[in-house]
Amino acid sequence: EMVTRLFQVVLGFCVASQTVQGFAPCATRARELYSYDYVSTLSVLSNAERSTTEKRQEVVDLNRLDNAWEVHKFGGASLATSDLYRTVGDLLIKEADGRGEDAIPTMAVVSARGGMTDLLVSVVDSAVHNFEDATSILEDAVQSQISLLNELAPPDITAPIEIRFRQDAKDILSIVQSLKMIRTVPAVTMEVVTGFGEIWSAQTLYAYLKTQDVPCEWIDAREVLVVKSDSSGLGEKGEASTGGVVPLWDQTASRMKNWWNTVGKGNGFFDINYKTNAPILVVTGFVATTADGVPTTLKRSGSDYSATLFAKLIGAGRVTMWKNTNGVYTADPRRVPEAFPIASLKYDEAMELAYFGAQVLHPSAMVPCIDDSIPVYVRNIFNPSFEGTVIEGRSPSLKEVAESGTRNWRSKKGEVPIKGITSVDKISLITLEGASVMGGGKAAERFMGAMADNDITVLIITQASSESSICVAVPENQGTKALAAIQDAFELELSRSRVSSVSLIADMSIVAIVGEGMAMNSGVSATFMSSLARAGVNIRVIAQGSSERQVAVVVDANDTSRALRAAHMAFTLSETVASVAVLGCTGTLGSTFMKQIDGQKQRLAEEQRIAFCVNVAASSSKLLICKDANGIDTQNIGELLESEDSQDIDIDKVSEAMEADVNPHRVIIDCTNSEAVSQNYERWLSNGINIISPNRNMAAGPLEVYRKVKEVQRDNNVDWLYECGVGASLPILSTLRDIQETGDTVNVIRGCISGTFAYVFNTISDDVSFSEAVKQAVEQSFCENDLREDLSGLDAAKKVVILARNIDMDVNIEDVEVESLMPDDLMNKKYDKDKSTLNLDILEDLQSLDGSIMERVKAAESDDRVLRYKFVIDKNAGTCKCRLEAVDRTDPLFRLRPNENLVAFETDRYTTSPLIVKGAAAGPDLAAGGMFSDLLRLTRAFSSLQV
Repeated sequence: EMVTRLFQVVLGFCVASQTVQGFAPCATRARELYSYDYVSTLSVLSNAERSTTEKRQEVVDLNRLDNAWEVHKFGGASLATSDLYRTVGDLLIKEADGRGEDAIPTMAVVSARGGMTDLLVSVVDSAVHNFEDATSILEDAVQSQISLLNELAPPDITAPIEIRFRQDAKDILSIVQSLKMIRTVPAVTMEVVTGFGEIWSAQTLYAYLKTQDVPCEWIDAREVLVVKSDSSGLGEKGEASTGGVVPLWDQTASRMKNWWNTVGKGNGFFDINYKTNAPILVVTGFVATTADGVPTTLKRSGSDYSATLFAKLIGAGRVTMWKNTNGVYTADPRRVPEAFPIASLKYDEAMELAYFGAQVLHPSAMVPCIDDSIPVYVRNIFNPSFEGTVIEGRSPSLKEVAESGTRNWRSKKGEVPIKGITSVDKISLITLEGASVMGGGKAAERFMGAMADNDITVLIITQASSESSICVAVPENQGTKALAAIQDAFELELSRSRVSSVSLIADMSIVAIVGEGMAMNSGVSATFMSSLARAGVNIRVIAQGSSERQVAVVVDANDTSRALRAAHMAFTLSETVASVAVLGCTGTLGSTFMKQIDGQKQRLAEEQRIAFCVNVAASSSKLLICKDANGIDTQNIGELLESEDSQDIDIDKVSEAMEADVNPHRVIIDCTNSEAVSQNYERWLSNGINIISPNRNMAAGPLEVYRKVKEVQRDNNVDWLYECGVGASLPILSTLRDIQETGDTVNVIRGCISGTFAYVFNTISDDVSFSEAVKQAVEQSFCENDLREDLSGLDAAKKVVILARNIDMDVNIEDVEVESLMPDDLMNKKYDKDKSTLNLDILEDLQSLDGSIMERVKAAESDDRVLRYKFVIDKNAGTCKCRLEAVDRTDPLFRLRPNENLVAFETDRYTTSPLIVKGAAAGPDLAAGGMFSDLLRLTRAFSSLQV
């Protein structure tokens, strides 16, 4: 077989050169390029029976040093520009200088420059159809690497390297030239060509290190690392697998020793004073060679594996994976903005996270470090002072954990059972239903056999006993193939109805929580599942590993980000963050509310782990939608709404933005008095968005519409809070709810719920007229934008309707008997629509009422009474009234202060004396405080399911 493969390689070069006479030189070049050695080939053939998975007998001793070697791995993103190559080189020099007394011998394993591997793949793919295109792409790729090289080092260093680069390009063209003829791409061709990206990258970094006068050399891993691979090709981009590649330790160790004793010695590495200086070796990641000398790769993203293999090979003290993040995060920060770096992980936890898609490192890549207990550090190339994440040690066995007994995880104060939350996207579910006639064991055996026979990767499997149904999660690109495999395997049973059905569901994702603290801790799964339920995420499949280190669920792909954020908050891995939209944010009430949020942000985050992120803000004319997860700068909201980033107000765009928000805790705060805005409540609630509404147009609107909105609220398990719409910051509705939920019956509600009237009739005197008192109320922002709503009793009537509906009275605004202090001519008068002058114009006309109002005030005083604008809701009589009434000293309203509201509840229990809620309730500060209380109450409800 090896001879045949060797002949194919040589024949490929002959075809590329289009001449049989070129056989001899092509065979020579094939031997050089593919590292073929006839003697070693015969040696391999004679030892073919040896196990391909045997481990090396001893660590390669590159020198006897006080400090062990350390391995650093750099990905393509860290090597995208000349500046980044300098950054990497300077970092290696600093690391080699050591952290203590002695220098540290250092090995750097590098990937191809960012984007280079994809370019080389394009060269191969293009060559199948158009060799000229392939030549052009390759020339651009090589020239870009040479240009970068020349930015890093002078010609005396770069000249020989550039010659090698150009010779490599010629070799690549020789290889791919035959592809147009055969109309296919052999796996070995793709692996050979794409491996040059790492070869060029290693030499580029080596060139820069040469300019810094440090002892260094580069190693082509194809000359050292010998592996056996069970698969061919590169694998899928980003795939978390090294494709069944295993190292042949004996041969690799022998080659590494030989390199050190020849090249290393020739570079003077034996003569270095390792107390003050240490060599830096730059090694190509990703590439290797097979035992029979054929170049291969460790598959896509396999440079991590290269780093750990070389770490084991040379007995390294640690491996550092340099990324562009501050370590391994609790979740993907692109999806969970609140995610943060994890300080430490066990190998087992890291492998579970990696298996379920976390960007840690490949599970198989950790095996070499696990064998020799080599710690793996994940650090940020752009923030090297940050410690990052260390991965070391094994988790205790389930038997060991079980000896300590079972406890609820919440009882362990300060201990979070999980380390991270991750996901796997692009998943399909294959389900076999109704196989009970066959017997579960036989069905499962044939089902999994069909998966194995067709090389289907099974990520999750669940089986139910009742219907003998089996469900597996597979990569989406294998879904159709898996479905066909199961249909073929159960073709006879399907035709005879012994199996009900086989189905495929695409567009799924796996979401998993991982952590060794989950074992023998009750309540973990409950917290996970309830957080998803609260976020409105439907679970299709549930699976838990026997180690109890992970619980995974399958959800719709569109729900993935919301599920991740919900679970992240549920385990207090981050603050409970509510995503907020504020409508009317520049008005008197809205701006006051925004200031209160700004003033309390830090305290709430520190003391209650609660945060509010304003992602949408709107005035009466402008709209601002945040484009990232950081939220809008609420301190400069006015300026931002006038900037180029804003747009004209469009409530549909507000709805679309909040519906697209993946935060499970979404709240719209309606600070407007707009009936048009309130018409969107049903849509928002039906999409799982909570509402806080001082806007009374819906809560006191048409009864049928109100009922429909309340029904939608209940059906979607969301909140519509309008406590602040009745008594500002007074707990009127919550008190009413508590009365009824404890079994009491409310018979009568009475009092005063108009801050404007409370102020006016406490202020009128011989020196202060009615119109002057109203003017003072306007100046203190106690009134509506159109104060006719206050003086006509309409504002109070709306609040009465809300209260009445909360004791199950079916009333509309027309059912409230209202006394208006505004004559019809003033109510119907057409004023200038300018809000800034409207109330001033009305105030001028109010002077005509001063005399009649003063007469009523004096009449009340003569009878030792005071005027109060009083409401009465009589449930038994079915009546609601609002009117100006003279009350005596026995009435609680007699002592009502200028800025107060008062509500008295007469119930079956409170018969001799009513339950009274009384306090300051006038002005934007108190109204905004009521909204803030509603928001805190809502956010605490989010948190209550989490901790």
